[in-house]
Amino acid sequence: MLPAMPLMLPKKGNIAEIVEAKITESDRNNNLGVTFGTKNRSIFGADVLSYELFLQEAELTKLCSTKSILTANGSFPGPEIRVRRGDTVLVNVHNQGSHAVSIAWEGFKQSIKDSDGLIQPGRNFTYEIKLSDEIGTLWWHAKSAWASATIHGAFVILPAAGESYPFPPPNADQTIVLGSWFKQELTETNAPGKADGFTINGHPGETYACNDSTYHVQVDYGSDYLLRIVNAAVKETMVFGLDYHMFTVVGRDGAYTTRSFANSLTIAPAHTIDVVLRADQNLGRYFMTAKPSSGELLATGIIQYTITGAA
Repeated sequence: MLPAMPLMLPKKGNIAEIVEAKITESDRNNNLGVTFGTKNRSIFGADVLSYELFLQEAELTKLCSTKSILTANGSFPGPEIRVRRGDTVLVNVHNQGSHAVSIAWEGFKQSIKDSDGLIQPGRNFTYEIKLSDEIGTLWWHAKSAWASATIHGAFVILPAAGESYPFPPPNADQTIVLGSWFKQELTETNAPGKADGFTINGHPGETYACNDSTYHVQVDYGSDYLLRIVNAAVKETMVFGLDYHMFTVVGRDGAYTTRSFANSLTIAPAHTIDVVLRADQNLGRYFMTAKPSSGELLATGIIQYTITGAA
């Protein structure tokens, strides 16, 4: 099983009159193993989902040093929002930090009312996001460069109920967020310069001689995995690869694409890509890598094969 990213569970919305509708077993299967809890459906048939996002300071240790950073719900990267095509999503952002921030929603087609306003410390603001035909993976982040280094997360849009993927359905999916890490304290007056390292889902890996954590997943031989990769690294084009494996590209930036094949992925800043990985190599451990196209710093992760998957 692939480990789940931090996931914000939806609460009851307040746009229209709402009636509760529990997820059926088939819904859970369509969600590829992710359980949302109670879903809410408006009288007009569209799902309305509400989330709470808390911006708060926390101390994290990476690259041999500890510093205080602004986090979303206490995690780096921030929690994943997971919905369906056509949903309306309410995200109530509580600023419990010491600086004013605002959140950008990358790749959404409909404008988001008052999204340019700053949320002052101690205040909150609810973003109303009306999805149209976006599908796949988008993301959210703080607008200012200093805060976006740590305040960001994936926004996953599954097919609507009754819809299917335009490619063979994967056995599971996993979100991978590529990020930057700065040893310096980042504030409004101390914007990020050149990153001191990079991360895969918040883990630098084994290449920095600091006994840092490494992102580690297990895959079942013969299974297909939909990888949703977000390049949240600050102003860096990232190159992502997995030793001895090929990727089938099926989507970019919240839309399906014509399928293509690649043994490495080059992802521009602030963009996303969806790929299918077939776990078809000899049993063992394989390194995944993420590095900027402009330098040699490297983040690493590991996939470990099991023999319990479908053949």
